[in-house]
Amino acid sequence: MMRCKCFFMALLAAGILAAAGAFAQQTDKQKAELEWMLRVFPKSEAWEKWLKESGELPPDFDAMPRQAALPDPLLMDVNGKKVRATTPQQWQKQREQLLDLVKRYITGTVPPPPGNVRAAIRSEREETGAKVQDILLTFGPDHRASCSMELIIPKGKGPFPVFLTQDNHRGWALVAVSRGYVACVYAGADSKDDTAGFIPIWPDYDWTKLTRRAWASSRCIDYLETLPFVDKTKIAMTGHSRNGKQSLIAGALDERIAAVISSSSGAGGACSARYYGETQFGEGIELLTRAFPDWMHPRLRFFCGREDRLPVDYHDLIACIAPRSCLIATALNDNVESVWAIEHTYFAVSPLYDLLGAGGKLAIDWRPGTHETRAADIERYLDWFNAQFGRTRRELRTTFYCPRYQNLPRASIEKITPRDYPEKGIGDLLTDGKGSPIKTAEQWRARRGEIAKRIEWGLGEAPSVAVNPGGVYGRENDWRASMLGRGSVPSGFKKKSVNFANYITGDLYYPADAEKGDKKIPVVIWLHPISNACGYVAAYKRGEAPHLAILRQTGMAVFAFDQIGNGSRIEEVKDFYERYPRWSLLGKTVAEVRAAVDVLEKVPFVDSKRIYVLGYSVGAMAGLHATALDERIAGAVSVAGFTPMRLDTADKGTGGLARWTHAHVLQPRLGPFLGNEKRIPYDYHEVLALIAPRPLLVVTPQKDRENTLADVEACLAEVGKVYDLLGAKGQLRHLAPDDYNRYSPELQQIVNARLREIVRSE
Repeated sequence: MMRCKCFFMALLAAGILAAAGAFAQQTDKQKAELEWMLRVFPKSEAWEKWLKESGELPPDFDAMPRQAALPDPLLMDVNGKKVRATTPQQWQKQREQLLDLVKRYITGTVPPPPGNVRAAIRSEREETGAKVQDILLTFGPDHRASCSMELIIPKGKGPFPVFLTQDNHRGWALVAVSRGYVACVYAGADSKDDTAGFIPIWPDYDWTKLTRRAWASSRCIDYLETLPFVDKTKIAMTGHSRNGKQSLIAGALDERIAAVISSSSGAGGACSARYYGETQFGEGIELLTRAFPDWMHPRLRFFCGREDRLPVDYHDLIACIAPRSCLIATALNDNVESVWAIEHTYFAVSPLYDLLGAGGKLAIDWRPGTHETRAADIERYLDWFNAQFGRTRRELRTTFYCPRYQNLPRASIEKITPRDYPEKGIGDLLTDGKGSPIKTAEQWRARRGEIAKRIEWGLGEAPSVAVNPGGVYGRENDWRASMLGRGSVPSGFKKKSVNFANYITGDLYYPADAEKGDKKIPVVIWLHPISNACGYVAAYKRGEAPHLAILRQTGMAVFAFDQIGNGSRIEEVKDFYERYPRWSLLGKTVAEVRAAVDVLEKVPFVDSKRIYVLGYSVGAMAGLHATALDERIAGAVSVAGFTPMRLDTADKGTGGLARWTHAHVLQPRLGPFLGNEKRIPYDYHEVLALIAPRPLLVVTPQKDRENTLADVEACLAEVGKVYDLLGAKGQLRHLAPDDYNRYSPELQQIVNARLREIVRSE
């Protein structure tokens, strides 16, 4: 008996030691991860202070599932398994789980309602058509917490619906009063904020500034519910920009809010971290948590470049509002938002609204221009509130700009059977169509044409086109350039705007003295990533805009244009596949890169033999394809531009082929190959091989969530064989910076220096 007991104790001790060892190993890995973050991320004193005070380490990312697309809010965690909610009752349980995750990673925790709100009317006055009251609310332990609010009550009997907003939106509230709403304007904005005093009163909660302000709005509702002239079933909440974020938070936390308008809430609001960040030239987690460290929970900063590991995303705030009404309001060229990200938020949450029988309560409202609002916008917001409250039958019909694969026109849906195509990998460059080895440059050149045809097939059937030599008619005017952040040129440089290709505009930047001498200078075509708001200029950035950094750091001229669906061309993308059902968005951009070469060849001071392309993300995809198909382009630089498609299967966690066929719809012709990636007719090793022997620089960050470094390296190893065959081994270069996917000023400097070396060696 004693021996059994000893044996059991020994087993128990061994188990404890093993668990302790595994924990220590895990902790060491997390500490190393944190050290990397502190070395690579821009310095954030507020975050570092929180790290010291909390002692918190990053999560074990390897233990967290990768979700490239937005997490489905209907997927519930039941006993460690994901189960989809299929009834409103199941959703209520899921909502509780989801709200807990939102509090952990985004908003922080909040105290329960205090239940003891008192109101003191400090002043009251009659104005034309309305009564205005200045009120101080007190609540919490010993009524030590307070929040001031202004109540503007229209004349009449009531009960009136409520228009609840923050202090700096008092002008909006006046419009609402004229439309028959009681306006409640509270001190929860930068212009007037009473919520900082909540921190010492409730020290056990880690709520953020925006969450405290959102919680304060609920205390206003506590008081509003005591007023007989208030319709408690018709409480509307709205705010703009950061106030739009906190309006969503308020709606998620307080189910008494019947309708929410999130006006240009951007990152942290209606634009998800996955689809609107540094890779889309937007306000990513890094900038958001550094520039505004008290807006979101500091724990969120761990996910810079690891957005795919976040168990939740900002769209889940809207999910927690369902089935109540929510309007996502934004401007087409609002530099805090992205049309593409907004639409993905809508489509991620709309199945939940449908499940709850509230499909008509979720909508998008587009307005022209940038971040500003006008009286007409607020009137339209009130039209929508009225429709939701049954005060009018007028409804807002949502329109969409970005194509969706499942909504492509019938003419675009080709009958492609993947089984008709052979399975291939990425190791077949130096074999001909019969499987025989290619041993000479002549044999390789004979194969180039066949590869080019397959690449062109993947880009779709291009329409007829004639050369546009470039001209001034139709070029970008000054007001639009200013709106898009490119209205000025640094001292010592000039900009010439031209109209090229099929009536689109581009800008050539060059040294001011380039036109004077006989010396010709090289030029680089800058190709931006998804950048809806501002096109080739980053909406959010550190340092100088990329096209200007190239200009300064290389001495080259720079040609830049907005790709379709971005900047000045957002509206152009809407009906693209109706107009060109067999072409592709990527194919169009490739055609425009080649059309840019047509124009640049005719510029007197440009060296037509030294025209290069430099692209980031989808811009790099376009640049690589264009360089492969157009030998006039002297060389290419690809930053985070590709991973081999045949290897990019669902288990890689990048989002796979579906990114380009469904999420972006850049190449719909490849859609049927989902799940059959090995049968895709061409791949990037072939694209890159067609660039040989011209110089090619490939940059792949080591922690790139969208591209798999090992697969890129395998691809380049195969491409290197072609460069070797052509006697151009040194022309293929690869950089793998110890970073995540972003085009930082530091990386730009390295890339531009390498580009300068390439140009000088030619």
